[in-house]
Amino acid sequence: MRGVESTSLTLGIETSCDETSVAVVEGGRKVLSNIIHSQVDLHQEFGGVVPELAARDHLERLPGLLDMALQKADVKPADLDLVAVTRGPGLVGCLLVGVGVGEGLAAAWSKPLTGVNHLWGHIYAAMLTRPDLEPPLLGLVVSGAHSDLVRMPEHGRFGVIGRTRDDAAGEAFDKAARMLGLGFPGGPALDHIARTGDPNRRPLPKPSLPGLEYSFSGLKTALLYRLRGMGESVTDQDRADLAAAFERSVVESLLEKLDLALEQQPVREVVVAGGVAANTLLRQRAAEIVAGRARLTMPPLELCTDNAAMIAAAAHFTSPSLPRPPWKVAGVAQRPRPDGGARPIAVDPSLGWEP
Repeated sequence: MRGVESTSLTLGIETSCDETSVAVVEGGRKVLSNIIHSQVDLHQEFGGVVPELAARDHLERLPGLLDMALQKADVKPADLDLVAVTRGPGLVGCLLVGVGVGEGLAAAWSKPLTGVNHLWGHIYAAMLTRPDLEPPLLGLVVSGAHSDLVRMPEHGRFGVIGRTRDDAAGEAFDKAARMLGLGFPGGPALDHIARTGDPNRRPLPKPSLPGLEYSFSGLKTALLYRLRGMGESVTDQDRADLAAAFERSVVESLLEKLDLALEQQPVREVVVAGGVAANTLLRQRAAEIVAGRARLTMPPLELCTDNAAMIAAAAHFTSPSLPRPPWKVAGVAQRPRPDGGARPIAVDPSLGWEP
């Protein structure tokens, strides 16, 4: 059998929210294909993701994306060593579609199957970016639903040291964009308009809680009252200035805690990942804060948003269905049965950082 560290091939499937993705990854580090379909156009008129429409679109898109991923990677099903699929967190209907397809493919191809924690995937996206990246590391995962500071002492083990008490950073960006009339998806729209704004013209407070916790609900309320106070006189430049001020407050709050965590327990490797890690100011400021203290890895934009390559990479390093390298795997969601079959994957839409 081929060694897990070099040439094992993992097929990844990601359907946790509004991106449908299929990927093939070699050795947990090399992306052979990573096909992503975004549902932005499907949900745009509703101003947010409609779960039923999202699940249906995943089901319709997956067969074609699967063919494209295998063709681009130039592999056949027989070449694969593992099928990996996101089992949570996410929208339950969307997760069930991906898991159902994964179980069907694994059974049809007689391949082992593993369920992957989507949050773990964001950290492993960094390992696709930098081939020599290994734990221990400090990670900041920022997305639409999560703003988490985690320590990763070894593969498959994560300890949460800080998280948001209310809204996640991505959710705050989306709601701020809605208040400012910027459309959907809010995060990229706010990032774009903030580049033309001056945060000092319309400053907003920076959320700051004791320790390593976050809170963005107060900042969101501050923006709402500021807009109400301005009434009908809000200009396009005002919107840009407020977007820049809101962005600065969120980014500085996120990185203040990263700075503190790095000070409390220094590490050599820092990862900033997740959909919000695509934000222009966050990438710039993170590089400045970490510089000279640790090596910072931030995935490229296509690996910040939800994608199947990160799911395949996480599975490679944590699944018991592949021959184990020297590292220890703390726990996984799926283990093969003694008879060679696979237990059904447990979908968990509210899954945290646990195995």
